[in-house]
Amino acid sequence: MQLMQEALARAHMHERLHHAVAERRAMRLAVAQRMQRRAERASLRARRALAMAVMQ
Repeated sequence: MQLMQEALARAHMHERLHHAVAERRAMRLAVAQRMQRRAERASLRARRALAMAVMQ
């Protein structure tokens, strides 16, 4: 009986660890996507500013 409880506890810990890793991975992906969008907007602004400077 004790072994079964230990195995259950170990499985539960493993599941929680797995969940935490997946959550961290999702968080990193969200941050990377946000940074990419910010970089794309900055690139567009720079391109627009360059076009305006060339026009004058």
